Amino acid sequence: MQRTTELTPPPVRSAGGEASPTRAMIALVALIAVIAVLWLGFDFLRNRDVPQILGGVVAVIWGVGGVAALFTVANMLVESFSNKWRDRIQPYIFVGPAVALLGWFLLTPTLRTLWQSFFAGKDFAGLDNYVKAFTNREMLQAFQNNALWLVVGTSGCVIFGLLIAVLADRSRFENVAKALIFLPMAISFVGAGIIWRFVYAVQPREDPQIGLLNAIVTGMGGEPQAWIQTPGLNTYFLILVLIWMQTGFAMVIFSAALKGVPEDLLEAARLDGASEVQAFFRVVVPYIQGTIITVTTTIAIFTLKIFDVVIVMTGGQFNTDVVATQFYKNYFNNPGYGSAIAIVLFIAVLPVMIYNLRQFRKQEGF
Repeated sequence: MQRTTELTPPPVRSAGGEASPTRAMIALVALIAVIAVLWLGFDFLRNRDVPQILGGVVAVIWGVGGVAALFTVANMLVESFSNKWRDRIQPYIFVGPAVALLGWFLLTPTLRTLWQSFFAGKDFAGLDNYVKAFTNREMLQAFQNNALWLVVGTSGCVIFGLLIAVLADRSRFENVAKALIFLPMAISFVGAGIIWRFVYAVQPREDPQIGLLNAIVTGMGGEPQAWIQTPGLNTYFLILVLIWMQTGFAMVIFSAALKGVPEDLLEAARLDGASEVQAFFRVVVPYIQGTIITVTTTIAIFTLKIFDVVIVMTGGQFNTDVVATQFYKNYFNNPGYGSAIAIVLFIAVLPVMIYNLRQFRKQEGF
C-alpha cells in the first residue's frame, strides 16, 4: 500500500498587504528627527563665523548624508503602509522632492517675473512694458538678430554636423577627427567669445595689432577689417562662434544615429541603381529624421537664449544686440520692462522646448 504525502501550501498573503502601525510610528518619528537635523545643519551653515573648511566638510556630510537619510526614512514610512497605498505613494516619495525644488527655483521666479512685468516701478503699468518691448527700435533690432541666430546658426550647426558625421564615419581617422571637432564643446561660451575676439582683433590706427583672421587677410595683400564692429556683417561673424562650438554636439548625435541605419537598406538602394547621394537623401535622411529634428530643436533653443557670446565679444554694440542682452541691459534700471523682455524670451523658447520634449517621447527618450 502506497502512502501519499499531502503538502500543505504556505499561507497566501492578501493582495492588499497589511499596514504596520508600530513601524509607521517609528518611521514618522525618524522622519521628523531627520528634518530637524537638516534644519539645524542649515542654520549652522548660515553662521558666518564658522571656518570655511569646517563649513565645507559639514555641508558635504549634511547634504549627501541628509538627503540619503531623508529618502531612507521616508521609504520606511511608505513601506509600513499596505501594498495598495504603498504602490500609490512610493513614486512620489522619490520624485516629489525634485519636483518641489524645480517648482521653487523655476516656477516661482517665473511667476514673480510675470507679475513684475506689469509694473513700472511701484505703479501698475498693465501691458505698457510689452508694447514697448515690441515697438522699441533696439528690441526690434534684437528680434531681427535673434532670427538670424535661429536660422543661420541652427542650420549651420545641423548641416555641418551631419556632413562631418558622414565623412568621419568613412575615414580611417574617425576617432581623431571627431575628437578635434568635438573639442570646442569643452569650452564655455564665455571662453569661446574671448578666443574669437583675438581671432577677429584689429587696431589699425595705432601700432598694428591684428588677430588671426586679419593676419591671413594682410598676408594675402588685403587690409585689416573690423569684422565684429561692422554692422550688417558682424552678427554673422558672431554666429560663426556658435557653429564652431555646437557642430561637435550635432556631429556626435548624428554619428550615433548613422551607425544605426541598417546596411541592408543601403545595399538594396544601391542594387536598385541609386547613387551614394540618392541613397543618403532617400534612405539615410528619412531613417534618422527624428534625430535631425531633435538636434535642430535643441540647438534652436541655444540660439534663442544666446547671450554669452554677444555680451563678451561686442557687449551688444554695433547692432548686435539680442533679446537676452536687452534684458540684461534694461532690467537693472527698469525691472518691469526687463521682466517683460524676459517673459517674451520665455514665450519664444517654450514652444520649441515643448516640441523637443514631444520628439524625445516619440523616440522613447523618457
